[in-house]
Amino acid sequence: MLTNFFQRSRPMLGMFQQYINTPATLTIVRTMKVRSSVKKICDGCTTVRRRGKLFVVCNKNKKHKQRQG
Repeated sequence: MLTNFFQRSRPMLGMFQQYINTPATLTIVRTMKVRSSVKKICDGCTTVRRRGKLFVVCNKNKKHKQRQG
C-alpha cells in the first residue's frame, strides 16, 4: 500500500523504491591491529619491514596481524 502511494503521488520516487526498502548497513573491516609497539604473539609470527613501517604477520593465526604506527 505504501509503495503504491509513493508511485502515484511522486512518480520519480518509484525509481528509487529498491533503495528505500533495503536496510542501511555499514560494514567496517579492519585488516590488522594498529599499535604503537608491536610484538610477536606466538612462534608463527614474523616481523617484516614494508614501506617504512614495521608489520607482524602470522602464518598460524591471521588475527595476530599488526602494524606499527
